[in-house]
Amino acid sequence: MKKVSIALIGAGQRGSIYAAYALSHPEELRVAAVAEPDTNKREAFARLHGIPENMCYPTWEELLSSPKAADAVLVCTQDNMHTGPAIRALEAGYHVLLEKPMSNNALECLAIDEHSQKYGRMVSVCHVLRFTPFFSTLKKILDEGQIGRLISIQHNENVGYWHQAHSYVRGSWRNSRESSPMILAKSCHDLDILLWLADSECSSVASFGELTHFRKENAPVDAPARCLDGCPHREECPFYAPRIYINGNTGFPASVISSNTSVKALTAALKDGPYGRCVYRCDNDVVDHQIVAMEFKNSVTVSFTMCAFTNEVSRTIKIMGTRGEIRGAMEKNEIEITRFADGAKTKICLNPGTSGHGGGDEGIMSNFVKLMQTEEEDRLTASGISVQSHLLAFAAEKSRIEKRVIHMEEYTRELRNGGRHA
Repeated sequence: MKKVSIALIGAGQRGSIYAAYALSHPEELRVAAVAEPDTNKREAFARLHGIPENMCYPTWEELLSSPKAADAVLVCTQDNMHTGPAIRALEAGYHVLLEKPMSNNALECLAIDEHSQKYGRMVSVCHVLRFTPFFSTLKKILDEGQIGRLISIQHNENVGYWHQAHSYVRGSWRNSRESSPMILAKSCHDLDILLWLADSECSSVASFGELTHFRKENAPVDAPARCLDGCPHREECPFYAPRIYINGNTGFPASVISSNTSVKALTAALKDGPYGRCVYRCDNDVVDHQIVAMEFKNSVTVSFTMCAFTNEVSRTIKIMGTRGEIRGAMEKNEIEITRFADGAKTKICLNPGTSGHGGGDEGIMSNFVKLMQTEEEDRLTASGISVQSHLLAFAAEKSRIEKRVIHMEEYTRELRNGGRHA
């Protein structure tokens, strides 16, 4: 098998995680070029991967205007910056591995898929959960009919109080105008998985949710604009920034706010940067809790709940069939099957490996490399497949805002006829 080469656009957290596959599997993958506007990040990434200076670019435009540097491009820019490099890469002769969401604009999601078909090149979307032992095992159990005909699914995404504060109140995904609605930025993974497990197209969707807690009117009395400005509520506030970032853990999320994770550097970042702000005094507008109800063409019903106010960062699921039920906890990597006929229970304990997202980060890179080597069709996360869950997310947000049921065929038809996105 040939060694595959990629060019990375966006050497931030996600891009660096995916590219790390080249370090652990150098016989399969190498990173040939990088485009990253942050000089420190670009130079550090280039040193780590041995990329020569002439293959390091401050912008994706410069990289994609230069002679073709690799077999594929890995696009890991911010949500609202995916479409330009993805389409230009296809035009320049690259295959594309695209971080989710495809775009924060429904019409652009359709455009990316249309360009993939037009140029006959692969666009795989980083729906990493499909490659986890946990969800791939659930899919196998359903496909084998172990619980009879699938009837209904209940799925919870437990965001975690500190993770909500980090990413969706203080962080890059806090404001839907600058990034994406919460249901897209955080949960297009989950909607993709639910479509996969239901094994059908969604016909109708209804959604409810609000930004309830992280609002200025909920700020404690005398709380300053920044946590380190002498907040009198620091002992009892679970969102007090030093408690989240200066606690001896130098990995995520501390590594996001400063590449230098010493106490001094982290303290400086909290004094001046966005992650030191009081969670009640930020410019966030995304929801902190949302539910989505879905009806599928095969009569399967699904309820999905996303909530910030959980202690654990986890996903839990209950799947109900005509002959049994399944309960699962992704982070625990445990699945329990109960048969109705005799009450017998089967417990499955999985080994997710060491990569992030329950083994999915390494799984999707391994799969993409094999697709590039064999030139096989992507049957799991191709843009034509992934666009369905993205449209479902946009429709759910439209339902939440307009407080009405959205019928997917009508919604999709309007989009394709030039209608406005959610």
